[in-house]
Amino acid sequence: MRCSGCRLVFQNPQPVFDDLRRRYAERYFRYELENEHNFFGLMKLGLSDIRFDRLSAGIPRPRRFLDVGCATGMLLAHLRNRGWEVEGVEVCPQSAEHGVRERGLRIHVGTLEEASLPPDAFAVVHFSHLIEHVPDPRAFLCEVRRILAPDGHLIVTTPNVDGFQARLFGQRWRSAIADHLVLFSKRTLRETLARSGFRVVKVRTWGGLAKGAAPGWIKRPVDALAKPLGFGDVVLMLAVKQP
Repeated sequence: MRCSGCRLVFQNPQPVFDDLRRRYAERYFRYELENEHNFFGLMKLGLSDIRFDRLSAGIPRPRRFLDVGCATGMLLAHLRNRGWEVEGVEVCPQSAEHGVRERGLRIHVGTLEEASLPPDAFAVVHFSHLIEHVPDPRAFLCEVRRILAPDGHLIVTTPNVDGFQARLFGQRWRSAIADHLVLFSKRTLRETLARSGFRVVKVRTWGGLAKGAAPGWIKRPVDALAKPLGFGDVVLMLAVKQP
């Protein structure tokens, strides 16, 4: 459904979160493990788009980075090798255990709220394809704000419900699935961040058409235009914690 006031798209009625939690615990580890290199590559591209290395250079050490929904921890291990102090939060126990065992990471099992992290602790909080799974995005973002250091940065990536693919496919859009409780547009994500105490400083989108959705001679130009024209299937926002 779409709210007639704020235009946010959401499931109504929503699934019981404990049922979703069990689903993530039972099914997501194998999926995350099989796709971790692809997901890591996409996250690196997104960070490159917002010039994360330049942002990092301006943050005094020790620099602390939190990845919420960190899966098996590949991004965390990469950033640790680049001088960051890293932690993760992951609701799938098997994925978290893999990151701890295989990569020596510190990963809290459960939701961000259940992790009970200290206030003002992190220079950057990152979550990719996570907020659409959260029953109460505003409460989640308020917790992110609490644990961010003054002038800390939030990086969020999520499907774009106003992107070209979503408009083209409607209810057959690949992100219109039962696991996604809320779907954001650029407008609704920006407004939700603002109401939660953040100022958006960069917006990027990418992804014109999914693989197999159209012949190459159509897909290639649509993909090329998605980012500069802002109608991509995925939106990333970099935001700063406001006083």
